Amino acid sequence: MTLRGRLTTAFLAVALGPVVLGVMFVGATVAAVDSSRSTERLAVAAATVRTSVAALCQQLRAAADAVALTSDRPAAATQAVRRNLAAAVRVTDVAGRVTYATPGGPAEPWRDCAGPPVAGPVRALAARADLHDRAGGPLGTVTAAQPVDPAFVARLAAVTGVAVTLLDDASAPVRLAHSTESTAVRDAVLAAAGTLHGERVTETPDGRYVRRVGPSSGQPLPLVLSVPSERPRGLYVALGSAVLVATLLALVVAWRLARVTTRPLVELAGAVDRVARGDLTARVPVRSRDEIGRLAGAFNRMTRETGTYVAALTSSRDQLRGHLAVLGDTLASTHDLQRILRVILHSAIAATGARAGAVLLVDDGGVLVAQCTEGLAEAGAADEGTGPLRVPLGSGVVGAVAATGEPRRGRVEPSAAPPGEPVCRTYIAVPFAAPGPTDATARDSSALRPGPEPAVPTGALGVLALYDRLGADEFDDDDLVTLRTFAGHAAVAVDNVRVHEEAQRLSLTDPLTGLWNYRYLRESIRREVERATRFGRMLSVLALDLDRFKAVNDTYGHAAGDAVLAEFARRVRGEIREVDLAFRQGGEEFVLLLPETDARGAAIVAERLGAAVRDAPIAAGGHGGAAVAIGVTVSIGIAVHPDHGGTGQQVLDAADDALYAAKAAGRDTWRIAEERAGPPAREIPVPAAAMTPEDGMPRAGAPRQPVRAHPEAADPADTTAGSEPAAPDPVRPGPCGGASSGPHPPRQSRGR
Repeated sequence: MTLRGRLTTAFLAVALGPVVLGVMFVGATVAAVDSSRSTERLAVAAATVRTSVAALCQQLRAAADAVALTSDRPAAATQAVRRNLAAAVRVTDVAGRVTYATPGGPAEPWRDCAGPPVAGPVRALAARADLHDRAGGPLGTVTAAQPVDPAFVARLAAVTGVAVTLLDDASAPVRLAHSTESTAVRDAVLAAAGTLHGERVTETPDGRYVRRVGPSSGQPLPLVLSVPSERPRGLYVALGSAVLVATLLALVVAWRLARVTTRPLVELAGAVDRVARGDLTARVPVRSRDEIGRLAGAFNRMTRETGTYVAALTSSRDQLRGHLAVLGDTLASTHDLQRILRVILHSAIAATGARAGAVLLVDDGGVLVAQCTEGLAEAGAADEGTGPLRVPLGSGVVGAVAATGEPRRGRVEPSAAPPGEPVCRTYIAVPFAAPGPTDATARDSSALRPGPEPAVPTGALGVLALYDRLGADEFDDDDLVTLRTFAGHAAVAVDNVRVHEEAQRLSLTDPLTGLWNYRYLRESIRREVERATRFGRMLSVLALDLDRFKAVNDTYGHAAGDAVLAEFARRVRGEIREVDLAFRQGGEEFVLLLPETDARGAAIVAERLGAAVRDAPIAAGGHGGAAVAIGVTVSIGIAVHPDHGGTGQQVLDAADDALYAAKAAGRDTWRIAEERAGPPAREIPVPAAAMTPEDGMPRAGAPRQPVRAHPEAADPADTTAGSEPAAPDPVRPGPCGGASSGPHPPRQSRGR
């Protein structure tokens, strides 16, 4: 077949196929809608019939009950008939003999409303009520009846809105008793009713829908309901004519279009072959403005845009390579987690074209906390001004991603944004986990504080989430692949930083007790002394040594000694503040740094530490694994900067000397170091009142007369010739609340 023939056939199939299918669909739909509506009308009419018959039976039952409850039954029966509650009332005794009956009753047989369905004609509906004496014995029955006549059938037809036919008998053959059907369709309706079983619906040849109702429990009448079809006449003839006309027009148009289209298609095929070989400069001449001309123009635009896309993809590939190179250099050159996450987030946003993004990490409490965000102010945060983005695990989009470990992307209405998450229209979120099950990555190294290592929630380390892609409706699978790459880099970065921090922590802590080690002690005491000197604060240093610890090792073994050291460290941590630092200097020797604490506060801490160790023996395992309670004591030396030394080493040496003094005093006690020897100092009375000095600057206090301070003015009774001034008690606080006698400013924070 030639190209023109194929185009003609294709056009006919394309043009006539929908027409034929549409005609078939319209015909089937009209028939289905008509059948459905008719069936629904018949169902409603059947329900109305049951309701009407049930109401009539209820009325008859009420009339029979009213007659049965009165002593003057003939009068009550006559009154019930007069009020149209029943057409007839009949009273019978136990033997079934009629003792009273209202005149003009309907003909037999009467069909009991509450009785089971039985065969035979129905002349009246009846309801019975039993008569009883005072002892409860049966006296007979009262029956109220209503005739089933053409008027009753007409009332049912008026109520239901459909044609109603009462059959003479429920069983075959179908015989007519009363009907509202026209004589022209009555025979067809009866014939259709004879083929029905139950409550099915059928259609007669002349277009009427028929349904049988009853007899059944509560509705003893054998009825037939019918409604006319609502389909317009001549529908199928009109549809066939439309198909024929459409076929003729399609033939003419297809032949013409195939003839006009054949020539430029050859040129288009040649250009397509050139493009298939990689020549994106191929163009098709546009000879007309019809569909083929537009196709040629579209082909030319397509080739131009394809070339542009290829160039853009090449540029994007080079840009992505550049971002990955920067990311790789950043990962290799720094352990700054915030900087690494910013580079990863910025590169991911640039690579996917997102408007905003965030990198969230799981903290100790099982909550995702944003470590790095970009563009969330423009995207619209869910809770403005409430601090960093925080999402519980399993909550919202990013919480579910972190909990399940499955990436997600999609669309969300701004009004339905999950609580605590940014408001956006599209999103993509990818979890990232540690690259391997190493011990280092399973630890939390977010803080370099010694002690028992906190538990870290297993699963994802965090989530990389981007919001609102620019220039497209939603993020696609390519964006998901790209984001997985950056998430992998983020996982490596977080793991490397945590491993680095863990290595730092291990290098500065004692593995047995969890306290800082001697290396960190040297660095910390230098830093704390510099801070205390800069701000005029005090720094107390406590040197601690467990008494007769060698005897513990010799008696119970080194395992028990290690348990004693670990428990002692735990008790020390429980007795100091958050700002205080505890170190294991070596063996059974420990050091405490108490910032902004004077000698009195240090003595209180020493007394409390001694009691905490002395009062509760330490449980440990002895030789053979037997549990033993080991009682230990501790000796403590106290030194205060700057009273006992100007440098960290001097203060530490002074505390060590005080420790030896405590050992020499019998152990299980504490001593304060002696103050440094210096030039004799004389006390200069300082007026508590404010005076205006010579420089004219005001001073605080009430005015008072200045006191001249001269050596010869001192009371001879206070000093002894040739003796040095007595040093103040280092434990008893002086006028300013400090522990030393130097001119130190008062402490600005809570001390010991």
